[in-house]
Amino acid sequence: MLRKVLVAYGTKNGSTAQIAVTVAEVLHQRGFAAEALPARSVTSVASYDAVVVGGGLYAGRWHRDARRFVRRHRRSLARRPVWLFSSGPLDASASERDVPPTPGVRRVMDKVETTEHVTFGGCLEEGGKGRIARMILRSGKGGDFRDFAAIETWAARVAEELAGAESR
Repeated sequence: MLRKVLVAYGTKNGSTAQIAVTVAEVLHQRGFAAEALPARSVTSVASYDAVVVGGGLYAGRWHRDARRFVRRHRRSLARRPVWLFSSGPLDASASERDVPPTPGVRRVMDKVETTEHVTFGGCLEEGGKGRIARMILRSGKGGDFRDFAAIETWAARVAEELAGAESR
């Protein structure tokens, strides 16, 4: 019986955390005990039946906390269903087409058998941390490109797949 789901995330400015919370809320609405936690704070995944891992993309790389989470828990993740998401394109591309995983995320997918990976648009708004973030904002290329309807639809599909696995 698959009931408890962890949504672990790596984020720098908080927008990936908001996506993770949305995923956990949708899973909760569908009857799962789901919680969103910063990837760096998770010491064990043993009590979870399934895991969703999300990471912000920075210069084409998945957030360090998400990468380290997968590396630390690789063996445990291999024994449960795993979904991955990335957030990052600071344009509408993620809403317009399927954005393939970056090479680093592809390596993560090769280490842990994943059910699916999806890329959502990112968000970088005034106050973003880091020199590169400030440079992007000064150039006028920031903004919020997250599509919460698409995020909720994806999370509902994850819930359906988990429910289907329960009934087998």
